Amino acid sequence: MAAETRVATCTGEAMSLRRSMRTPLCTLSTMSTYTARPADIEHQWFIVDAEGMVLGRLATEIAKIIRGKHKPTFTPHMDTGDFVIVINASKVRVTGRKAEQKTYFMHSGYMGHEKHIPFATLLAKHPERVIEKAVHGMLPKNALGRGVLRQKLRVYAGAEHPHQAQQPTVITFKQAEAK
Repeated sequence: MAAETRVATCTGEAMSLRRSMRTPLCTLSTMSTYTARPADIEHQWFIVDAEGMVLGRLATEIAKIIRGKHKPTFTPHMDTGDFVIVINASKVRVTGRKAEQKTYFMHSGYMGHEKHIPFATLLAKHPERVIEKAVHGMLPKNALGRGVLRQKLRVYAGAEHPHQAQQPTVITFKQAEAK
């Protein structure tokens, strides 16, 4: 049956065409995709202790929360995610020989002005940037990922943070712990 005939049948315009059949096609149930409205979205605050956790496994779980994929109301084009506070960023670990071999690339924009910063150096000087770069690499590369979602991550090298007023919920990840 042609697509025009199916649409006409469901709208009732072509019932004369369907006299021979007892059940019309429109009685079949149709699925509809849920799209969150701005009024439906609630943002929560979570706190994660990164002490002893593997960097990549921790970053994937944080990216899921920031994006909102842990919620049934997830909508790809909207900000349905939650805020994440990461403490003890200086105590994060990596597996294998990444501590000696991993480097972070930066470029000034001039020819030949590229910098390769080793993981150990960046962890010693700016431990919060290690987690920020790992999570940012797992967020979408569009306006939502650059602007809104990137502001939902707060990383601190020590155990102290200034967000007690938001009453964050402590969350732990089984996959990110030692393996």
